[in-house]
Amino acid sequence: MTQPQTVERRRKLPVRQRPAALAAVCAGRLLAHLPPRRIRAVLTLLRRRAAPATYQQARDAHDAILSTSVRCGGRHCLQRSLATVVLCRIRGVWPTWCIGVRTAPFVAHAWVEAEDHPVGEPHSPDRYRRLIVIPPSRAQAPQGDPVP
Repeated sequence: MTQPQTVERRRKLPVRQRPAALAAVCAGRLLAHLPPRRIRAVLTLLRRRAAPATYQQARDAHDAILSTSVRCGGRHCLQRSLATVVLCRIRGVWPTWCIGVRTAPFVAHAWVEAEDHPVGEPHSPDRYRRLIVIPPSRAQAPQGDPVP
């Protein structure tokens, strides 16, 4: 679906961060086999009560996924983006997850954005028409006395 990606500087993850990254890669692979409506339902449920991710948090998760999985560094943008949002969620934050298409030539692509910037993408996602977007959930208003 997309161009292969690699980490500019392949860094080795600290031992304590490897299990979470590996779990996210496995979850991303399982989610990638679901139909789009199920993926949307699962991700909508996962994003609940998560703070919006900063660009750096999303970039760190993206780099951890690419350092953990050679497959995610290839043409598997759906698995890569799903693994990135799952790892972000494990860390308590949620970036914006997007799927889009381009028609000439037809190409589908999945990516992650944070702070309105694509994370780890060589090209601008403006080339794609967004079909599914799952942003962070809106912050709930603090519970208190109702305003008259």
